Amino acid sequence: MSETTFGLMSGQERSHWVRLRTLIVLRWVAIIGQATAIGVAQTQYDLQLSVLPCYFAIGVSALANLVALIVFPENKRLTEFQNFLMVLFDLLQLCFLLYMTGGLNNPFALLVLGPVTISASVMGLRSTLIIGTSAIILVTLLVPLHVPLETATGEILKMPSLFVFGHWCALVIAIMFMGAYSYRISAEIRSMSDALAATQFALSREQKLTDLGGVVAAAAHELGTPLATIKLTSSELIEELDDNPELQDDARLIREQADRCRDILRGMGRAGKDDLHLRQAPLSTLVHEAAEPHFDRGKDIRFSEHPAEGDGLNQPSVLRKPEIIHGLRNLVQNAVDFAQSKVWIELHWSDDEITVRISDDGNGFPGHLLGRLGDPFMRRRSSHADRGKRPEYEGMGLGLFIAKTLLERTGAHLEFLNGRDVRISQNLTSAQQGALVVVTWPRRKIDAISGDTPVPTGENTPIQF
Repeated sequence: MSETTFGLMSGQERSHWVRLRTLIVLRWVAIIGQATAIGVAQTQYDLQLSVLPCYFAIGVSALANLVALIVFPENKRLTEFQNFLMVLFDLLQLCFLLYMTGGLNNPFALLVLGPVTISASVMGLRSTLIIGTSAIILVTLLVPLHVPLETATGEILKMPSLFVFGHWCALVIAIMFMGAYSYRISAEIRSMSDALAATQFALSREQKLTDLGGVVAAAAHELGTPLATIKLTSSELIEELDDNPELQDDARLIREQADRCRDILRGMGRAGKDDLHLRQAPLSTLVHEAAEPHFDRGKDIRFSEHPAEGDGLNQPSVLRKPEIIHGLRNLVQNAVDFAQSKVWIELHWSDDEITVRISDDGNGFPGHLLGRLGDPFMRRRSSHADRGKRPEYEGMGLGLFIAKTLLERTGAHLEFLNGRDVRISQNLTSAQQGALVVVTWPRRKIDAISGDTPVPTGENTPIQF
């Protein structure tokens, strides 16, 4: 699965999700807060502020908002660079106000975290680093460079040097921590969103194939009777038209075309032959169907059945859910991709559980990644040996995530192990030393007969012509 298959968006493209109107509203809130703070400082606390430069900075910010409202439509979405410019402008405007009102002696200096957090949440790494670095530089310059806060009596309001240094340290640490934390969380959310979109795409594709099979089955069933009638009628005409060779040839042509339609319907796959198969199938048949696309990839895929004692003739008939087929198919693909020469698919069942074990004779999963397997966008086996054998491999780590998500949706529990570590406890052969994936369902979850959602059964109607 390539990245282009799903149209996954990069960080820069995601910044286009932010509407200009959202940032404009946030800026209006900041403007009102700044004007209110200056007014209260003058009227209630008699602070002697340089009012003209302060209101000038607030006015420039308000003017920028008005221009944006007039020039751009309401649904305007900003590019990465436009987002960067707006956030940088807000940071510079805020630091100018802090410069005019006491620098780090002003308790509102902590508001410089706002632009940094916004940048980390919606922009790429480069823009976030520039905004964060700019914030640290500006905060550092505010320590020696600022207009002191002065009361009406001429008293200078300033904190002790030790407190100013502590305030500066706290701001720098907060800028780095909040920026890194916000960026990491946003990246995780975006990664999960992309992976879930890919999962939904894969499931939708599998569902369309299943629906197409249903259409084929219905067409074969409905066309069976008229095609048989056409064939019977044409055969009778051939016998009755011995004295008219030209019409007899036309009748033969009609019968041949009816046979051709029959062959086409039969050749459109299993779905055209077995309508009930679309709804349920024996466990072994379902797993064979999931693994079938990988039979001709040069690896020896071996199937085995291991029923519980006394249950050998009671192989479960399971629901043909697209989630199960596609999930197992991804697991088999993973095993075939990294196997040396052999892949084992083992089916275990009892009255309570159904288990599918997929193992290979490759190098296995890296031990330090076992706990993270199933996370999206993580390349699982990226050793030099693997890259040497498969230099063209460009997986995104979505395969196991999609398989895990789809199978867990059906009630399955997945375990990712290495065969060499659990060979004795799992009764594996010495050759099964590579990756091992164990998928276990409570039988009632997928059993078509005794499960939570039973499916009507019956004999398939054979297609006769």
